[in-house]
Amino acid sequence: MTARTTRKSADVQAVVDGRALKLTNQDKVLFPADGYTKGDLIAYYRAVAPVLLPYLQGVPLTMERYPDGIAVTRAFWEKQIPRFAPDWVGRVTVPSEHSARGEVTFPICNDEATLVWIGNLAAITLHIWYSHVPSLDTPDVILFDLDPGERCPLARLARVALGLRDELERIGIAPVVKTTGGYGLHVLVPLKPDYDYDVAKGFAELVARHVHTVLPDETTLERTLARRPEDRVYLDWVQVGKGKTYVAPFSVRARDGATVSMPLGWSEVEAMRRKRAPETTAEMRRWTIANVPGLVAKAGDPWKREGWKPQALEGALSRARSLWE
Repeated sequence: MTARTTRKSADVQAVVDGRALKLTNQDKVLFPADGYTKGDLIAYYRAVAPVLLPYLQGVPLTMERYPDGIAVTRAFWEKQIPRFAPDWVGRVTVPSEHSARGEVTFPICNDEATLVWIGNLAAITLHIWYSHVPSLDTPDVILFDLDPGERCPLARLARVALGLRDELERIGIAPVVKTTGGYGLHVLVPLKPDYDYDVAKGFAELVARHVHTVLPDETTLERTLARRPEDRVYLDWVQVGKGKTYVAPFSVRARDGATVSMPLGWSEVEAMRRKRAPETTAEMRRWTIANVPGLVAKAGDPWKREGWKPQALEGALSRARSLWE
């Protein structure tokens, strides 16, 4: 991994792994409350590239772009790869009934040069599919989005995440956890790509409904935001689906503080359970573009330590029927 840069005003001529890149407006402030610039965003993504890229490679990507910064409403999600994209940027074309052209060509971030190019588009947040090419019909991850209400204590969010982990482990499934970069947590199950989306989603629903019966006073399955109890955790299992996306691990979020969706060890969630914070915001702001590179340099990817391993569902479904029914 090599790079050299020549700075002229706010533009930079860069060579990243042999790819020539013109990086523009590097002093453009993207996070006004914090002063972080587009150059800072790119520097962050370069610093975490060794741990981030394994989760991006081969996966269709949707870019959440903020060319004028997060305080301006002129932001947009971009699925279709721009026409001006270099020919060395990975891509995959899939049919789409929602596109006038009948298909969408998604970018794929396979290397650091592409990651830098994406950062130069002010693509702050990286949203990825649940499946890889060429097997886009078979997901390789299941995600549970634990979304706390405005009056949900941090300890409750942690208890729900740990309860979900414990129930999954009872049926032989080892999940991992990360912050959303917002207010909640994502619990993920690395999956062998042997099942279609209906099977994966059915499993997610089975687990979520069971956890709600175990923790009925701390969770809700109510999808309508206005009807959710503000002091509970919404167990969102419906996000799994072909073409749907989730925030990539180590991705920056377009929020004050430049927070990061940070992979965690379960011990950190255990520590959250012991805290008395009345809500979750302050805790989730602990991981930002300022400190995550140092954490990664010191300890690497927490998920690699925890054991990210693709898992089968047959045995888990059998045990679930035996233990939960």
